[in-house]
Amino acid sequence: MKVVKFGGSSLANGEQFKKVIQIITAKPERQAVITSAPGKRFAEDTKVTDLLISYAEKFLRYEDTAAIQQTLYERYHEIATSFDVPEAELFWLKKGLQKLQETTYPNADYLMAAFKAHGEYFNARLLALILNHLGIKARFIDPKEIGFLVSSDPNNATVLPETYENLARLDYGTEKLIFPGFFGITREGEIATFSRGGSDITGAIVARGLSAELYENFTDVDAIYAANPKIVKDPYAITNMTYREMRELSYAGFSVFHDEAIVPAIEGRVKINVKNTNHPERPGTMIIPYQEFTPQTRVTGITNAKHFSALYLHKFLLNKEAGLTLKILEILYKYGISYEHMPSGIDDLTIIFDKSQLSEQKKEAVALDIRAALRPDELRWIDDYSLIMIVGEGMRNQVGIMRDIICAISDHNINLHMINQGASEISIMLGTKSADADRAVKYIYEAFFE
Repeated sequence: MKVVKFGGSSLANGEQFKKVIQIITAKPERQAVITSAPGKRFAEDTKVTDLLISYAEKFLRYEDTAAIQQTLYERYHEIATSFDVPEAELFWLKKGLQKLQETTYPNADYLMAAFKAHGEYFNARLLALILNHLGIKARFIDPKEIGFLVSSDPNNATVLPETYENLARLDYGTEKLIFPGFFGITREGEIATFSRGGSDITGAIVARGLSAELYENFTDVDAIYAANPKIVKDPYAITNMTYREMRELSYAGFSVFHDEAIVPAIEGRVKINVKNTNHPERPGTMIIPYQEFTPQTRVTGITNAKHFSALYLHKFLLNKEAGLTLKILEILYKYGISYEHMPSGIDDLTIIFDKSQLSEQKKEAVALDIRAALRPDELRWIDDYSLIMIVGEGMRNQVGIMRDIICAISDHNINLHMINQGASEISIMLGTKSADADRAVKYIYEAFFE
């Protein structure tokens, strides 16, 4: 059994659907398929998920929604037409689009989640319909009917353990199982969506639940690259990497996977193969347990992310003050803020945050409370902050890695705010100005790969 997930660009139109169907039918063991919502067909196009968000917003503002419903219907109808599916067989689609605004939701957050999730829901139903129309036995899997249960957090749900038990009981024979990605059902029967990379999360959950031998994640790139091709020209294509390398790199900017997306597959020890829908014959990148991995290079990948802020605190004899960290954490808890990293010295401490959690009001309130509780000599926010991650299983027990990184950066006059080596010994984190981050990635890449 193989689980196959397709991204939005892979399902954007009829031509892409044909490629997807060829991939699904090329190997009989590809039995479980996870769909995303249709993505952009061309640069100026709008993703179906964004159209559904617009539909929800119009409905909440009591505006007429007939035009946006028609636009959404036409996106799916265009795909169906490519396979000569009669329009009469799409009655459920029009009915479903209308039903979205006729349903009662607990609040606006659940309404938005339900509207967004239907991009995947409609696409999965359409793919199952087309496969059966072509004489390929397929069954649409409704998350509500099989008990795909998630927590009651409408737009940031997590899977519940019972889901794996329910998936394990699925009876499928030789037919293809078509799952909509991105969402599950709460115990109360409401739709709740995963966060970023939601369809990837669904794929990993299904792969674990069905005890798949492989989770194939089809996207629009040939492989995962050692650096962002927008920063480094023709970067090295990674053939094999470990789960934890992928997690470290995803956290700091790798766009192929959101860092939480592969956790269910890791827990189920399911190998992941990232491949290109447009070139399925190419090997792509295999993501495997570190116990089965032999490093071929010292560094596997280098990436950066610019969505961070830092709070810098200076106080003499900081290291002697008992309970100081506890006081800071209590203040952060008070405002519902989690931190990413907290490197410190004897007189200095830096707390790094994801900017998405912070508003100007929260920043002012946190700074005010810390001043009152700790009376620091200096306290200031650093908004121009980027993190660079250098990751590789081959870095362990290697002498000179840090020297090569520092030399690559200092030779080009790039200043570092912070250096931190992870406890796993397979990652080094650097903090720098956002304006310097891309250049730093480029020079570090050259030091290790050129």
